[in-house]
Amino acid sequence: MKKKYILEAAVFVCGAVVMIFELVGSRVLGPYFGTSIFVWTSLIGIILGSLSLGYYFGGKMADKKPHIKELSLIIFLSAIAIGVMTVSKVFLLNSLLNHFSSIRISSVIASIVLFFPASFLLGMVSPYAAKIKLNDLKNCAATVGNLYAVSTLGSIFGTFLAGFYLIPHFGTTKLLIVISAILAGTSLLLFWEHFRKRRIVFLAMLFFGWIVFGVLSNFSKENGFVDVDTEYNRVWIYDDQFLENEEKVKVMGINNERHSMMFLNSDELVDGYTRYYHLVRHFNPDFEKTLMLGGGGYSYPKDFLIKYPNATIDVVEIDPEVTELAKKYFRLKDDPRMEIFHEDGRVFLNKSERKYDAIFGDAFKSRYSVPYQLTTKEAVKKMHDMLNDDGVVILNMGASIEGEHGIFLRAQYATYQSVFPQTFLFLVNEPDDGEALQNIILVALKSKKAPKFESSDTEIQEYLGHLWKGEVKNDQPILTDDYAPVDYYISKIL
Repeated sequence: MKKKYILEAAVFVCGAVVMIFELVGSRVLGPYFGTSIFVWTSLIGIILGSLSLGYYFGGKMADKKPHIKELSLIIFLSAIAIGVMTVSKVFLLNSLLNHFSSIRISSVIASIVLFFPASFLLGMVSPYAAKIKLNDLKNCAATVGNLYAVSTLGSIFGTFLAGFYLIPHFGTTKLLIVISAILAGTSLLLFWEHFRKRRIVFLAMLFFGWIVFGVLSNFSKENGFVDVDTEYNRVWIYDDQFLENEEKVKVMGINNERHSMMFLNSDELVDGYTRYYHLVRHFNPDFEKTLMLGGGGYSYPKDFLIKYPNATIDVVEIDPEVTELAKKYFRLKDDPRMEIFHEDGRVFLNKSERKYDAIFGDAFKSRYSVPYQLTTKEAVKKMHDMLNDDGVVILNMGASIEGEHGIFLRAQYATYQSVFPQTFLFLVNEPDDGEALQNIILVALKSKKAPKFESSDTEIQEYLGHLWKGEVKNDQPILTDDYAPVDYYISKIL
């Protein structure tokens, strides 16, 4: 590469790394704090603030006595900052998770500690490089404009590269090590002939990073822990012990949410709330075609295929790699009575012309993040129109009914009431405690015919006994595509 273009190359690389670093940040924070708007706001806000300070101090430093040696050092320090962040992130995030109940506070602190140092240093690069590049005042505006254009092009390139290829193929930790090494290499190229000692440090960093990654990978494999970055999620799969009966279970965690569990030695449903989907045979006993929004480990669809040999189930799971992981680790098998659609649930509702007897809802991005587009009146109306005359929606929610923890549930309940003629709530764990935070099953009936709440089926009768007979306050607005502050409501639960 010609020396005259080496500054442009460095600026391009640093611009690309900034965006890769930001996108990877969502996967760093996701398993601990979820992927809600609060997490993204914290991450983007802190990185933008860090870059702004970097621009300011980079310009101040460059005005004194700019030299490519100092620019090389700035980039090298950013590589070290990312390396330190890679090694320390798990300890810090676990500490924040254990000491702060507020996701907003935790995500802001995490973003400052983990992402400020490297982002600040990377922000210094463009103004510093511009000062070095300036030869005369006549062309200064064009020179600065060219360098910032190169930086922006690098950011665009990094955005598409990270989103379309790097994150799904490399995973979080390995990718952080890679971009740290790229920055260190860029630093060396800028001032190669004057930094023999730094070459040794660079090689040592590569060696250390490779060792750290290898140790972590081997430790995870030996302990049965699977950590996968997909196009949509950070997925953890591991073995654990189910506290109720001390049986061993395999867990699929999606962005810090225990999305699915499976007994290692049986196909019985683990999560109590999933059994409430069997209420379909009470509210619409002649059902044949059903739809489930949210696949995960496919716990209920597998059970459904066993229990109802004459019925079919379509499953909408946005993440195809989650389905592949379910096949590999959760005994999911292809079945002619189950069709899987890999797309957003709302997109499926918008365009599908299929008719169903029942729709099951269990779609979550994480414990702290519910796909708002599935909660609105427009989405509920789509479900209503897809159902046959005696159709039923059975939806799982984590909330309470009364108090501040119940704001989301009451908004969702009001939304379903605005579309369906009949809606009911079943409290899974504490059927008489409206303030208890627990799984709550919402049942919405398309028919106006009043249902019975007694059954000769002992299993169904047990679930019917958890019907909420108290008041559900009508104190929240109906959720719409235009106004659905779901992340804010969920934050109240925390």
